[in-house]
Amino acid sequence: MAEHAGLGWIARCGWKGLCPRCGKGHLFAGWLRLAPCCDVCGLDFRFARADDGPAFFALCLTAFPLTFVAVGVEVAYSPPWWVHLLTSVPILAIGCLGSLRPFKGWLVASQYVNGAHQAGTEGPDDPAP
Repeated sequence: MAEHAGLGWIARCGWKGLCPRCGKGHLFAGWLRLAPCCDVCGLDFRFARADDGPAFFALCLTAFPLTFVAVGVEVAYSPPWWVHLLTSVPILAIGCLGSLRPFKGWLVASQYVNGAHQAGTEGPDDPAP
C-alpha cells in the first residue's frame, strides 16, 4: 500500500476509473454508477460516498472557467444569441458532464487511500478519530 499512497496513484486510478487498491479492475459499472466490487481484487466499493462532490468540482473547475470563455466571446465579438446557443451551451454541457466521471473516480480513490468514511457512520465500538 505504501506505493499506492501518493497523489499520483489517486489521480491515476481516479481519472482512469481503476480500482484504488490494485489499479487494474474497473471502478465503474456505468457512466457514473460504481461497480459493486473490483473485478480483479474484489475490493467492495460500498465504502465510497462521493455524494455531491463530483458536481461541485465540475461546476467550480470546469463550468466556471468555461463561462469566462463564453463571456469573453460575448465581449469581444458580440455575436447573436444563437451563436452562444450553438457554441457556448454545448461546450459547457459537454465539459461539465464529461468531467463528472473523472472527478467521481478521483474522490472515491481519495477516500480509499486516505481511509475516509462518512461522518456519523462509526459504530459504537469504533474509536473516535
